[in-house]
Amino acid sequence: MLITIFILILTTSCSLLEPFVDRRRNAGVENIENLYVGRSTPSEPAICYNGLLSDEAKIQQLADAECKKHDTGTHAVKTHTSKFTCKMFLPSHDYFKCVK
Repeated sequence: MLITIFILILTTSCSLLEPFVDRRRNAGVENIENLYVGRSTPSEPAICYNGLLSDEAKIQQLADAECKKHDTGTHAVKTHTSKFTCKMFLPSHDYFKCVK
């Protein structure tokens, strides 16, 4: 019974499995140099994702949107990938660099 509930929670909460930009902010920090924590910066976005569930186009689209949002470039170029460095269900990171 418990396993069934666990599977239902996982399948109904798709947002837990969606790729996301790995960026967090320090609340109350005025110095822009110390504002962001996490692996992502405005000019070098990092995307957490699950390689079995996410396609490259979606990850690239997220990185491109971050570059445009922060006006640090017109698109993102992938620099490298790391495994098992993010959340349990989204274990991979793709790192990008914003370019014009």
